[in-house]
Amino acid sequence: MSKIITENASEEFLHSLSNYCALQGFVEDQFGLGLIARAVEEGISVIKPLGIMIFNMGGRPGQAVCKRLFERRGLRVNKLWQTKVLQAADTDISALVEIEKSGPHRFEFFMGLAGDQPICARTAWAYAESGGRISHALSVYSCQIRQPNQVKKIFEFLKNGLSDIRSSLDLSFEDDSVADEKIPFLAYLANVLKDISFFPYEPPAGSRRFRSLIARFMRTYHHIPLTADNVVVFPSRAVAIESALRLLSPRLAVVDEQLSRYLPRQWLTTLDIEKTETGENSEEVIAVIEAPRQSDLMVELIKKLRPEVVVTGMAMFESVTSSSFEHLLDTTRDIGSRLFLDISDQFELSSLPSSNGVLKYLARNPLPPHATIVCSLLKNQVYTDLEVAFVISEEKEMFRALCKTVELLQGSTAIISQYYYGCLFHELLAFQLADRRPPSQREGEKTSATEVNGFSSSTIQIFVDAELSINESDDSPLIHMDIDQSFLPITTPVKAAIFESFARQNITESETDVTCGIRQLVSSTYGYPSDSNTEFVYADCPVALFTKLVLCCVQEGGTLCFPTGTNGNYVSAAKFLKAKIASIPTNAEAGYRLTEKTLTAALETVNKPWIYISGPTINPTGLLYSNEEIIELLSVCAKFGARVILDTSFSGVEFNSKDFAGWNLGATLKKLSSANPNFCVALLGGLFFKMLSSGLKFGFLLINEPSLADVFHGFAGLSKPHSTIKYTVKKLLDLAEQKTGNLLDAIAEQTEILGSRYKQLKQTLESSGWEVLEAQSGVSVLAKPSAYLGKTVTINKDDSSLEIKLDDINIREAMLSSTGLCINSASWTGISGYCRFTIALEDSDFKRALDCITKFKSLFGN
Repeated sequence: MSKIITENASEEFLHSLSNYCALQGFVEDQFGLGLIARAVEEGISVIKPLGIMIFNMGGRPGQAVCKRLFERRGLRVNKLWQTKVLQAADTDISALVEIEKSGPHRFEFFMGLAGDQPICARTAWAYAESGGRISHALSVYSCQIRQPNQVKKIFEFLKNGLSDIRSSLDLSFEDDSVADEKIPFLAYLANVLKDISFFPYEPPAGSRRFRSLIARFMRTYHHIPLTADNVVVFPSRAVAIESALRLLSPRLAVVDEQLSRYLPRQWLTTLDIEKTETGENSEEVIAVIEAPRQSDLMVELIKKLRPEVVVTGMAMFESVTSSSFEHLLDTTRDIGSRLFLDISDQFELSSLPSSNGVLKYLARNPLPPHATIVCSLLKNQVYTDLEVAFVISEEKEMFRALCKTVELLQGSTAIISQYYYGCLFHELLAFQLADRRPPSQREGEKTSATEVNGFSSSTIQIFVDAELSINESDDSPLIHMDIDQSFLPITTPVKAAIFESFARQNITESETDVTCGIRQLVSSTYGYPSDSNTEFVYADCPVALFTKLVLCCVQEGGTLCFPTGTNGNYVSAAKFLKAKIASIPTNAEAGYRLTEKTLTAALETVNKPWIYISGPTINPTGLLYSNEEIIELLSVCAKFGARVILDTSFSGVEFNSKDFAGWNLGATLKKLSSANPNFCVALLGGLFFKMLSSGLKFGFLLINEPSLADVFHGFAGLSKPHSTIKYTVKKLLDLAEQKTGNLLDAIAEQTEILGSRYKQLKQTLESSGWEVLEAQSGVSVLAKPSAYLGKTVTINKDDSSLEIKLDDINIREAMLSSTGLCINSASWTGISGYCRFTIALEDSDFKRALDCITKFKSLFGN
């Protein structure tokens, strides 16, 4: 202060300094408590874990405000002493009167020292102006941090350029159990967002860490010897059950009545429970019979109907012992049926879990090959609707098939949700002492009396042909240039929005309503028209919405047309869902874009066409459709009455396209829709590329055709984004709409990085014998291995050496085996000769990837 206050400072200045302080940048500034708030946060950073802070405070803002200042920062407050003091006669409180005029808050004064009823600032001002003396409370508070280590981590994180969200932080809880769950997670999330610059790659089957925590919890609390390779993570129980049924394609399934409501409507209404000669492939028909959740009645139905799949839960009174579970196991084994048992209602995230007959059985016996456990995690104290599900199978083939199914139909499960429940599992495991006793031995597995329902030959072939994620060990991590995910640094606005969405309490519905922002986004970016009849649908990721659209195509008897040069996972997903597929040829002269001529020729031979178009950015070529080009294509589609899936989810980062001015489809779509009522465009999108939001996934779908919307909603089980995700998305959309600030600057910077990466990759590939296609946008680059085709190389496969002759498909395996670099082959891209590389890698991984490309070249001595 010696530098601020000079020796000759006036008496008036010293007096004003005693009454006021400069604004401190806290929400409490409006009550004159900014300096106290600053002292509290600085105290949190330096105080010892069991330390106590003492504050002497005037009570003019009101006792509730004073107390909340401490509690929302995670402090326990105890009022040690209180008295009243006269308000200085020369202190002007008119500013407080003005504050009361503009809001509901009322300051707290008293009439004299003897008054015991508080009065507001306006009344106090009037009373003082009339000659009365007013007073206010003076209190001494004792404050201690509720969970010191975790709270310190939270405030340390907020210092890193995130001071704007301090006002949203609320660590006050009436229930200690809620505090014990939420504060550790916020501290963990703060640590993650502080320490990592990007969300690392996680397998589609679930974070390896999260699956390991589930397995450890089962071993520690229930003595079941599971590993991460027995656990597959799904977004929800509904998604897990529907995915399993689509994987197995049973003719008949018996599902208990409490779980059947999650299944597609047509499965519950078909009467085709016998093999018929209608000419329809029986694999495409799944008839579901609802059954009561009572084991004796369920067993009776199973014996009579002999279904290929049974999905059921356990009544609470039957779940205490294992006898009902064993009865179900024996009955389904005897008739060769697959059993999926849901234990969600009985599974407890607790340090003292209740008795569970199913888990007691698994502690003594292996899970039979025909049985699978399904469990939804919903029982948390803070977010009752935040769901993650996991599936347990001890059969390797079922585990692998489920991993591939979730990748094709869902992409992956939201990583933040896995972090949340992973934190709960970690806390419970930290509570337990290590068990030094050897694990109990399980009894031998019973031999199956009948062969169980397996996977169809077509499903097995799809899995073989699809280039899905490659399993990697912890010891030798791979470099992924085959993933549509950004591993660029997470921008500060994105980190702030994610953290704020969890730190807030009492979030209103309007704060999570993203519809207005999405409407504005698609209007300003693509000119897509929307009105009160437009259906807005949201999901965890665009992949889940795409698969539902494929099912709509199947139900309407349509043919799904893909241009050659389409996302390989989307094509594989459509095949998995048994859609009728047609390929529209594209050519090098047109940059492997669709043209009016090629599209017209293709649609002349297709009945009930559904057209998939990726744009403005074409995935995976990285080229763009101009406004004129897309209007020409839509005009052709309208001529043939086609339904169009316009996928914008890979668009938003144009790094090599100065002349691209966006789309303006409004007038064209209205004109075409009125000319042919069968024509409609469903706009599919996401914020992954638009905001470069890394691990944050969010998908949206706009449908202007009511009949299509009705068909779409007939497919239940869509995993919808949690309110915290929608809050985050709304914050980012609002920031983008402001056209200023850190978000747009960060997006521009990362777009520039992608442009530089493209040039570096192109130079490295071309110097290593690859022919590179020009790219303008997105994160994909296509290149042909011209210098390597037909050459022979030795690779390691299944612990042995194998000599292969290179082509545009097996080069993927060759590069993986020899360098550890994962790319997509021509089988995935659909363009003969061309492989796919992605460029949105973390900086050091990108440099390693370039080294791998050079290393592969050196294997051939040139």
